[in-house]
Amino acid sequence: MTDRPTRIIVMETDRLVLRRFTPEDAGFVLRLLNEPSFIQNIGDKGVRTLEQAVRYLADGPIESYARNGHGLNLVSLKDSLQPIGMCGLLKRNGLLDVDLGYAFLPEFFSRGYAYEAAAAIVRSCGGFPHLRRIVAFVSPGNAASIRVLHKLGFAFAGTTRLDPAAPDLSLYSLLLPDDSPRTERGQRDRLP
Repeated sequence: MTDRPTRIIVMETDRLVLRRFTPEDAGFVLRLLNEPSFIQNIGDKGVRTLEQAVRYLADGPIESYARNGHGLNLVSLKDSLQPIGMCGLLKRNGLLDVDLGYAFLPEFFSRGYAYEAAAAIVRSCGGFPHLRRIVAFVSPGNAASIRVLHKLGFAFAGTTRLDPAAPDLSLYSLLLPDDSPRTERGQRDRLP
């Protein structure tokens, strides 16, 4: 008998499965966090080894699941379960709002996966009735992510910095309607 972590599926869409990260996903995370597009558009997390990737998962998404009930999720193709990216809600220290975050491997860009995963995450916010607004931070030059945010209904809300030494980021905001359909936390969500 092995001590494999339970893989908790958060939701499914027509083409994707979003599930919680486990330490076994460290190899994928190591690759994703070191993609030039990730470093350019999101930042260098300083994760260079499998051990550092395990720590990133433990201190980031996995801790967030326990503390907040949500976090970044592994996104994989539904038919093969091949990991292609991550998407979810983050609750950063010192910020009132949760923010939508996503990143995908370059070979899966421009196929609608970011929008499909992010739309499912936004719809799932009904499982968190205290949420009234979601924000997103994006590098001003990241036109593809800005298009995804606009398509999701986010509006430009100004510029900000997550760290005083970091470059300016564009801030986008989405107000959640009070009458939005609410789902139970953890319920699988299907795109229409």
